[in-house]
Parts: sequence; structure tokens; C-alpha cells
Amino acid sequence: MNNENKILIVDDEKINRDILVALLKPFYSIMVAKNGEQALKAASRENGKPDLILLDIQMPEMDGYEVCQRLQSNPDTSNIPVIFVTALGSIEEESKGFEMGAVDYIIKPISYPVIRARIKTQLQLKHKTDLLEKYGVIDDLTRIPDRRAFDNALDDEWKRAIRFFTPLTVVLMKIDHFTAYKNLNGSAAGDNCLKQVAIKLSAIATRPGDTVAHFGDGEFCAILPNTKLDGVKMLAEKFRSTVEEMQMEHGDSAVGPHITITVGVATSIPEQEISSQSLLDTAQENLNQGKEYGCNVAVC
Repeated sequence: MNNENKILIVDDEKINRDILVALLKPFYSIMVAKNGEQALKAASRENGKPDLILLDIQMPEMDGYEVCQRLQSNPDTSNIPVIFVTALGSIEEESKGFEMGAVDYIIKPISYPVIRARIKTQLQLKHKTDLLEKYGVIDDLTRIPDRRAFDNALDDEWKRAIRFFTPLTVVLMKIDHFTAYKNLNGSAAGDNCLKQVAIKLSAIATRPGDTVAHFGDGEFCAILPNTKLDGVKMLAEKFRSTVEEMQMEHGDSAVGPHITITVGVATSIPEQEISSQSLLDTAQENLNQGKEYGCNVAVC
């Protein structure tokens, strides 16, 4: 953990602020706000912006949903990850939180190990994003690596796997019936769907060498270096089930009432004489097989 990371705690109840401050102050630089207006001002500081915001929902005058929405609509604060920390525990409220742009949703009373682990994960992801953005390979819409970044990462990891004779895995993921979703709900809803799915998928693959990229329209791809077969299968299923558990309403899918993805996986120990494209081709074949099975499956 890094004391240079700044965390903004936003809660109208002093006791809740004090609990989080006591928990996190040994590990991070802490900022506090007791209402939405203070939170927006703190997040917009020219110097000293927070790296992460812990945001309550139930606050007077301006609730957490509005705060998050205003943060997301401001280019100066839209890249600051927001975790809702709230007593609202229904699936509907949680879904609304993610739709507003939050990266995670934690229900009070908080579990100390859980909140610290989730904060650590989101700060690691933001660090990766900041580095990628610095080098111009972040997708403007989803805020994760783009296709060019993926191609570069795959080339590097392929060469590394040849050198150390280690396995390399590529995971292709496609949102089921995404064109139908956009036709029914509009392009803005389609963009929001991509953003939310990108957040969830990126939070699963968090090792330093892992890469999750926006591959195409409704398509994502992950690179998982040096992962054993059992781990590959587990992660592939985790990608699939996590999107399904988001319970984002689809409205025009033959699979079911919610957004789902089909996953195709390929793993090999690269050889000098073979191109990395062969790994992509195998993953695509397995993805196509998953579609033939009826979608919402992971095929390894």
C-alpha cells in the first residue's frame, strides 16, 4: 500500500467518516467531505486530486448518485474511480450504482478486510490506466487498453513466454446480441454497457502482467501470462459469471433477460516458429463454438 495515494471519504455521518479514517489513515493520505458539494470541490482540486473516492449514497441535498453522475460528466474528474459505501443493499440499488459509473459497491456495515482489498485492487487498476493513458493506448470510451495496446502486450508476452518456456493464455469475450441491445436501447446505452462491462472484467485480471482490452464493438480480450490450466478455466468462468451477475437488463436477447457474454479461451506454450496470431485464432474458434452452444458459456 502507498501513503502517496489519496482517498476521499464522503459521508454525512461523522461516525462513518471516523471509522473509515481510522481504518485507512495508516496506509493512505486521507481527505474527507461531509456532503456532495464538498466532495465535488475536493475532487476538482487542481493540485491534490484524490486517486479514489469512497462515496455514501444517502446524503441530504445531493445524494451519492448525483455526486457520482456529476463526477463522471466532468472531464477533470471522470477518471477518478468511485466506490459506493452504503447501507442500501438491494440488487436494484447496486445495479443503479454501477450504471452511474461506480467501479465497486460495498454494503455497510463494512468488512475491514473486504474494503481494504477492494481499495487496493482499484488503486492498482487506476495505476495501470494512468500509465497506459500516459503512453496513448487507452480506449477513449471504456478507459481500458485499446486494440493497439493489446497487440503490443501480446507481442511482448509471446516473446517472454518463448524465452522462459511458460504458458500464455488469450481470452476473447463478446457481449451476446450486442447489436440488438444497441438497436433497442440506443447508442448511449450501448456505450454505458461497454463501460460497465469493462470495469467488471478489468477488476478480475489484476496481476501485473494481465491485460484486459477493448477489442472491438462489444468485444473484449484478456492476456493471462503464465497461468495454469485450472486457473485459466476458473478465470474464464469468472469473466462469464461476473457479467451475468451484473443483471443489466437486455430486452432483446435470445439468451435471457440480462446482458451476458460468450467466452473463448486458448492456451499454449509459444514456440519461435509460430505466430501469436495462432493463439488468437484458436480463441476465436472456441468463441464461435460457444455461440453455437447458445452463448453465455466459456469454451476452453
